Amino acid sequence: MLSPDRLALPDYEYLAQRHVLTYMEDAVSQLLENREDISQYGIARFFTEYFNSVCQGTHILFREFSFIQATPHNRASFLRAFWRCFRTVGKNGDLLTMKEYHCLLQLLCPDFPLELTQKAARIVLMDDAMDCLMSFSDFLFAFQIQFYYSEFLESVAAIYQDLLTGKNPNTVIVPTSSSGQHRQRPSLNETSALEGVEASLFYQYLENLCDRHKYSCPPPPLVKEVLSNVQRLTFYGFLVALSKHHGINQALGALPDKGDLMHDPAMDEELERLVVRSRLHRTSQKHRSHQAVAFGFRRSDKLEALESLPSASSTQMPYSCRWESRE
Repeated sequence: MLSPDRLALPDYEYLAQRHVLTYMEDAVSQLLENREDISQYGIARFFTEYFNSVCQGTHILFREFSFIQATPHNRASFLRAFWRCFRTVGKNGDLLTMKEYHCLLQLLCPDFPLELTQKAARIVLMDDAMDCLMSFSDFLFAFQIQFYYSEFLESVAAIYQDLLTGKNPNTVIVPTSSSGQHRQRPSLNETSALEGVEASLFYQYLENLCDRHKYSCPPPPLVKEVLSNVQRLTFYGFLVALSKHHGINQALGALPDKGDLMHDPAMDEELERLVVRSRLHRTSQKHRSHQAVAFGFRRSDKLEALESLPSASSTQMPYSCRWESRE
């Protein structure tokens, strides 16, 4: 079913907004790489399954980082997959280090960059050592902000640094996801010494930033709400506020509310089915094993009984043969 927004936009603008060409190029690329296998069940079926996986958000599993970050939908899908796959970490109350969380991310995306994981951990740990333990929920919501709004936060860091040093932030260069050129964030020592920047002035530049550039950024009214509660704030204080804001999490739409983070009925039901299936499989194997052992002993007993007979013992056999009980 078409979205109402589809009818309000020109075709080319709607296609660009939904990144349709990105998915078409990726689908064709995969089609060419696997054309021998795909030819067995047809191109039409391949495209159907590909775009079904895009809609379901499973298309990003085990893909390269350049593809995972290519569109907002891909980023939201990756966040949702990370939450659903490793939710039991939080459910069990386990605390992990930054490097351990990075290993989990690499299970879904082998070339996931360490830098993004470090920046997410910095939001949680602030001025603590980077090898400190973090809860799953704290890391997940910080990671969500850092990963989904990565380019936006790089520009925010540049604006913040310019305000700290008294420069005019109007000449901010916005990095793209493919440029690989990032402004270095302000150090915590500088931030602590100057106690941050004036919140109202900071918001003026952020509002202009959102208006000038069409990439993913938090809704400006929610950013204004975050900044309206304080007179001054530090850069990492701003990031912490974003990561904990209920409205921003809802607007992004990838993760449930913090109170429901450990609940996923659909996944729990699927896991329960897998557990039951695994138990039935083990029970069936054990049952067959017991039958085989019992069968082996019966054959051995019968052979021993035959060998005890005179006719059997006097018969010359070309080679020795004896049934042994199975382990």
